[in-house]
Amino acid sequence: MAPAKRRANTAADAASIATTKRQKKVVEPTASSSRPSRNTLALATAPRSTRSSISEKSMPAGPAKKTTKISVNGTATKSAPKTATKVKATDGGKRGRPAKKKTNEEETAKSEEPSTLFVDVPLREKPAVNAEAEEEAEINSEGPAYWLMKAEPESRIEKGQDVKFSIDDLKAANHPEGWDGVRNPVARNNMRLMIKGDMAFFYHSNCKVPGIVGTMEIVQEHSVDETAFDPEHPYFDEKSDREKPKWCLVHVKFVQKFPEMIRLKALQKYAKDGGVLENMQVLKQSRLSVSKVTKKEWDFIMNLNDVEDVAAMSAAHQPKMVS
Repeated sequence: MAPAKRRANTAADAASIATTKRQKKVVEPTASSSRPSRNTLALATAPRSTRSSISEKSMPAGPAKKTTKISVNGTATKSAPKTATKVKATDGGKRGRPAKKKTNEEETAKSEEPSTLFVDVPLREKPAVNAEAEEEAEINSEGPAYWLMKAEPESRIEKGQDVKFSIDDLKAANHPEGWDGVRNPVARNNMRLMIKGDMAFFYHSNCKVPGIVGTMEIVQEHSVDETAFDPEHPYFDEKSDREKPKWCLVHVKFVQKFPEMIRLKALQKYAKDGGVLENMQVLKQSRLSVSKVTKKEWDFIMNLNDVEDVAAMSAAHQPKMVS
């Protein structure tokens, strides 16, 4: 085609297009009509797991807005009212923001975690270890209880009287002896716990070499110590009331004398932490004249010098005494 003819056709086309535009009066969509609805934003921003749950029925309806669109042919039409939609993250995200999507690796790891069930179970309280309570229970149990009783084997004059009393003096007695002169409340309470058939170590005290020298048996349970009311006696107690006796005594008889004394220093070697005699009452309360001895302590001391337990022998082998 010749250049002149081509230019003529181009001009004609331009004029035709201009005429068509004037006739149609095409109106470009306004900014408000081109803005995506809230539903479209919600669906676009929500995670895949949430999109399916968002629908026009489940969304609260907001106030309707009237908008007018001009069609191509100039006829005005009303658009459908818009609805407001609020999206809440379902996986713990912040309000108005989509929850963070979990990767397949995280979901698999969570599913593989072992489930733990926590149950509040009251723990039974463990009883405290009380050596005295154990000893008390042992005393109240079947079989004899064991004790340690001190006496002075060397002469000492009090109010004109010699208070000396050794295991040899007990052995020489032809009748049970009253263990009088006890003026310590703890020692007295120990004697009140004694019953007939209990066994006791005879302990030489207040002397050059103190220690256990033999054994004796309780043959008569506690009774009033009359020496507390005698002003002439070395152990007189002016505060004693005969109507309410404060002090008591028990009667004992000789059982055996050890071949060798078990000295105090020998006992103290086993009283260190973890030792067999660490809780022995006489080693904790050295001034106590009548103290408790456990069965374990008794057996251990009896075996220190391979001493025979005469309490287990028959009555025929024990010294005959007049009650």
